[in-house]
Amino acid sequence: MSDQWWFCLKHMRVEPDQGCPNKSRMGPYASEEAASRALQTAAERNEAWAAQDEAWEGEA
Repeated sequence: MSDQWWFCLKHMRVEPDQGCPNKSRMGPYASEEAASRALQTAAERNEAWAAQDEAWEGEA
C-alpha cells in the first residue's frame, strides 16, 4: 500500500507513487481520498487567496 497519493492531471484520476511523471500530477497527498479531492481543494484555496487579495487591495 502506498504512503502517498497523487492526482494525475493527464488522466484525471488518483495514482499511487508509481504513476505518471510528477510534472503531470498534483500532490502528494496523505490519502487516496484527499488526492481525489485535489481539484476541489485547489479551487477552494484559489477562492480564499482571491478574497484575501481583494481585501488587501481594498486597504491600500
